[in-house]
Amino acid sequence: MVNRSTKIKLNAIDLFAGCGGLSQGMHDAGFHTKVAIELEPVAVKAYKLNHPSTHVIQKDIRDISAREIKNFLGNEPLHLLAGCPPCQGFSSVRRLNKKQSVRDDRNNLVLEYFRLVKELKPIAIMMENVPALKDYYLFKEIVKELKLLGYYIDIEVLNVKEYGVPQSRRRLVMIGSLFGKVGMPTPKNKKATVRDAISNLLPPDKSNDPLQKIVAKHSDSVTRRIELTPKDGGSWKDLPKQFILNCHKKEGVGFNDVYGRLRWDDYSTTITGGCLNPSKGRFLHPEQNRVITPREAALLQSFPKTYKFPIDIPKHSLALLIGNALPPKFSYFQSKNIASHIKSHQPNPQ
Repeated sequence: MVNRSTKIKLNAIDLFAGCGGLSQGMHDAGFHTKVAIELEPVAVKAYKLNHPSTHVIQKDIRDISAREIKNFLGNEPLHLLAGCPPCQGFSSVRRLNKKQSVRDDRNNLVLEYFRLVKELKPIAIMMENVPALKDYYLFKEIVKELKLLGYYIDIEVLNVKEYGVPQSRRRLVMIGSLFGKVGMPTPKNKKATVRDAISNLLPPDKSNDPLQKIVAKHSDSVTRRIELTPKDGGSWKDLPKQFILNCHKKEGVGFNDVYGRLRWDDYSTTITGGCLNPSKGRFLHPEQNRVITPREAALLQSFPKTYKFPIDIPKHSLALLIGNALPPKFSYFQSKNIASHIKSHQPNPQ
């Protein structure tokens, strides 16, 4: 009989690691990320600030062999291979609401994920991506091949707001295991809101947190437009006509959330790579006359309040680091579910 209370060391690898959102969730769930792979220098810098015990390989994943990774695993088993391959051609913004994906070489990085699954043979796998990936022919072929390798595969489109993240963000999640069906974790019942995440922060001019002190400066006209936007959920549609931009007056124009305020007692809209720019989405503070800060954006992504990001990089690079990350709390619930599955199938250590 398996003793589920026995502590088992669980090893993981994070592919396309970014600034470490996925790794943070795995760590919180009890995994030790032995290796992380990331190409972008600023993302590597952020990752190392928070996960010093993980070996980071800063290379294009297409140039990395399984042997190179195995050198850091030694003779230890690999329990979880996780990753979020960049698939920009499948995002709703890039596709402009059309079914056909945008041609982008990064779409084929899902093949590199599959290659490393085949070569490393982890016990479990987890991949997160944009929902539209499920209709990509290459992804469908990969799922077939994974099943032939012996993995029991679960695929669902989930919203991170159902797992304690104060943000609405739909993601495709694929989980697989050689031990059997894993299933998706049960959603949390308690709703996390913008108020829960950021209401206790000091305003930028009174804060000692370097990330909270970074706030965009605007022209007089933009500042006035922000001041006139009703508190707690107002948008450009609520402005006097003379303050509405000409591009917003056209019939059928989308992007209704731009220059909008967040709502205190609701989820935030999806935090994107434009989260520090009010023209890119509903990123205005619920009541203060400004766009959200990097710290606020990170908290809405469910990063710990102490999570570090480099502040000596351009603001748009900082926004991309935060907005492109997988929310750590969402990763935690997925990873915890996988950890419980693995432990329930492991023999007692002697």
